[in-house]
Amino acid sequence: MNATSPEATPGRIVLLTTSHRVAPGLLSWPAWQALHAADRVLCADGTHPQLPYLREAGIPVDEVSPTAEELVEACAGGHTVVVVAMGEGEPALTDGLARLAGSGRVSMPELELLPASYDLPGARLLDLVQVMDRIRAECPWSSQQTHKGLAKYGIEEAYELVEAIEEGDRDELREELGDVLLQVVFHARIAEEGGPDDDDAPFSIDDVAAGIVTKLIHRHPHVFGDETATTPEEVKEHWLRTKAVEKQRESVTDGIPIGQPGLALAAKLASRVRTAGLEVPLPAGQGIGYELLALAVRSEAAGVDPEAALRVAARAYRDAVRAAEGVDG
Repeated sequence: MNATSPEATPGRIVLLTTSHRVAPGLLSWPAWQALHAADRVLCADGTHPQLPYLREAGIPVDEVSPTAEELVEACAGGHTVVVVAMGEGEPALTDGLARLAGSGRVSMPELELLPASYDLPGARLLDLVQVMDRIRAECPWSSQQTHKGLAKYGIEEAYELVEAIEEGDRDELREELGDVLLQVVFHARIAEEGGPDDDDAPFSIDDVAAGIVTKLIHRHPHVFGDETATTPEEVKEHWLRTKAVEKQRESVTDGIPIGQPGLALAAKLASRVRTAGLEVPLPAGQGIGYELLALAVRSEAAGVDPEAALRVAARAYRDAVRAAEGVDG
């Protein structure tokens, strides 16, 4: 047998990878072309979600788990073998092929890694939903939690997120965003179970997402509609106008959570009054509370968040205390 005979042609291996976050059967055109043109299609997992769709498309699949040597032999004679990879990939097979190639004793087939489907942006959110489903069903603590019981954690995580932003720590920011996202997914998972009252109709994370998508589109007519906005001020006008129509509030103070920290509450009230063009004198009174109210209103008018400003000053005070104690850092 000479080196140019068909039997000596090493052939081709195509390692086909798919994403479990994309519906089975939604493969790329190059993937379908490779599958239809292959001499053999192999898959080690008989329960792989792609197999029913491949067979429906007329592609026979052998449920085998070949060694590297067996796969190279199957490619002999110029054959193309497609391996449908399992979810975790095929590390044992690829390591074996690498060892064979490194030995220099085997004429290796051409090896191609072909992604058949890709994760879309946000695809890992599907993993989070699945993990939360399992935790809610199987964890003794998580399965007993309620909206009210989790409320304090939402407040804590929000403050930790703010701290990460103010500290400028990117790694901490990423982690705290995840913790806040967990609260959203956790509450939505609880809400799927409904409640004891007729008004406690169940809803899911998809309903939550659909609601905010609808709101964002409606409040951005300059992006999704015929309105125009070229400055942040014009965008804010659109937002406030559409929000006012949606809420149909009797007072500019409606919808302001009274339970928020005092400085933030005072600043929010001042912002609403200023935006509405109202002339409302500050209430006359004695004591530190009224002085703080006046400071918060003055701060908001100057474009300064009084809560954030106080936190900056408080951190400086904390550092001074630690310095006085001789504590490093």
